[in-house]
Amino acid sequence: MYENPRLVIDSSNPPEPGHIVWRSPSNIAIVKYWGKYGNQLPRNPSLSLTLASSFTDTRLEYAFRETAGNDIELEFLFHQEENEKFQAKTLAFLESLGSIFPFLKQLKLSVHTGNSFPHSAGIASSASSMSALALCLCSLEDALFGTLQDPDAFDRKASFIARLGSGSACRSIFPHAAVWGETSSVAGSSNEYAVPVADMVHDVFRDIHDDILIVSSDEKAVSSRAGHALMDGNPYADTRYAQARRRLDNLIGAMRSGDLQTFGKIAEDEALTLHALMMCSNPSYLLMHPGTVAIIEKVRAYRADTGHPVYFTLDAGPNVHLLYPGDIIHDVRAFIEDSLKMHCENGHVQEDWVGEGPEEM
Repeated sequence: MYENPRLVIDSSNPPEPGHIVWRSPSNIAIVKYWGKYGNQLPRNPSLSLTLASSFTDTRLEYAFRETAGNDIELEFLFHQEENEKFQAKTLAFLESLGSIFPFLKQLKLSVHTGNSFPHSAGIASSASSMSALALCLCSLEDALFGTLQDPDAFDRKASFIARLGSGSACRSIFPHAAVWGETSSVAGSSNEYAVPVADMVHDVFRDIHDDILIVSSDEKAVSSRAGHALMDGNPYADTRYAQARRRLDNLIGAMRSGDLQTFGKIAEDEALTLHALMMCSNPSYLLMHPGTVAIIEKVRAYRADTGHPVYFTLDAGPNVHLLYPGDIIHDVRAFIEDSLKMHCENGHVQEDWVGEGPEEM
């Protein structure tokens, strides 16, 4: 879609060394993407809220190589330390983009990155990290060639590139809320990139808080990549994809009208469906911990007792996202302090909220 062999640096007029820095947030899917085909294409559409305080900062430094190689020259640091696993993943990703960014082999690249939250624990660190890197790459293209001056075109390409690194990363490009995957509910929606839907939703959803209860910061026993692959043999896969499409249609309607109750029911049903699919995979696996279940039960009881619109969702991990509108923040934070922190690793709660999207630093 974006292949461009003309994006090659003129060696007679090489660029000066420079750097680009982007901060990109994670996102939390309300309707989940679980199962893919082809090159990171979704089996069903998904809708996410863009977060604010759970983010990745990525600094991309570049300098012209006097002699271009057949490979990409990369230095990689995660939190100022070498990380062979992340370096290999980043290098493979960059090499896969050779036809889109052919100029990368003409540069010496250095990537310094870090998160504001635990990685690989089910808070979509791949979404924030790959979207931040995709934004850096698109900014680099624009700096070298001036080809992405239009903001919408820039965001669309950044979302496309982010998707190739991590499916959910394509949604992090946009503020407030985004949809990824073809659906008749959203004009212009695509399997190739996400689209913003903030202008389609009620203002109450711009003031949603997401307090993430860190039950465990350990790396997941089964990666999301492996979990997606297991959907190919899941006996409930086709039923699930149809269910997700119906739920997304209903969710869009609820978010248009400001219907928190329907929003919350879909969020919780989707969370439990996601983990049920894991338990029905072959081999089956379980990412919820006892603390996860304890929190879910307490949230349901608290909502029944108080009538407050407080809902849970889960990503592909044991940690619980607590969703609620800002006007009840003091009551909910007291509930967390008194009843939920005891189930969190070292009492760790990542306080987050719906945010404005990525920022070039």
